[in-house]
Amino acid sequence: MPKQKTHSGAKKRFKLTGTGKVMKQQAGMRHNLEVKPANVKRRLNQDKVLAPSNAKVIKKLLGK
Repeated sequence: MPKQKTHSGAKKRFKLTGTGKVMKQQAGMRHNLEVKPANVKRRLNQDKVLAPSNAKVIKKLLGK
């Protein structure tokens, strides 16, 4: 059987932690940043753990 290829879009958007959790960048940091408070921008700039129901699908796309 051939090997499963890593989904090229998924590998750019998600990363796995050492314990196997899937991390993602939060939405809301692309535009209109001048109207957002600094504390909101700091909060949105942090990576977030993906929900377990979505993480199973993403791990399959990443070949894990």
